[in-house]
Amino acid sequence: QVQLVESGGGLVQAGGSLRLSCAASGRIRGRYGMGWFRQTPGKEREFVAGDKRSGGSTYYADSVKGRFTISRDNAKNMVYLQMNSLKPEDTAAYYCAANPDPYGSSVPSEYTYWGQGTQVTVSS
Repeated sequence: QVQLVESGGGLVQAGGSLRLSCAASGRIRGRYGMGWFRQTPGKEREFVAGDKRSGGSTYYADSVKGRFTISRDNAKNMVYLQMNSLKPEDTAAYYCAANPDPYGSSVPSEYTYWGQGTQVTVSS
């Protein structure tokens, strides 16, 4: 079992950058693929970015490709989401999640553990 805690959200102007962090309570290296999702009120949770359990392979939603980067520091059990060129439509609560499947996934139901979320608001 692993607990996840996100941080780094806030208010930023369009075109700006933020880096979200996700601290895991236990070892993630070789155990979990990690993902970032986001959700706005009244909408379903949306995949943003993910990596595979084995490391070294990342994948992104088309809406953020080229602007967002997922990375991890296995020694610190940390996962990051660097968000550049932010747009007002990126405004959402962002969630970190852990998936034991070795192939990675963009499907929320395949993730076992979730953080509490951190709010990102992008003003125009």
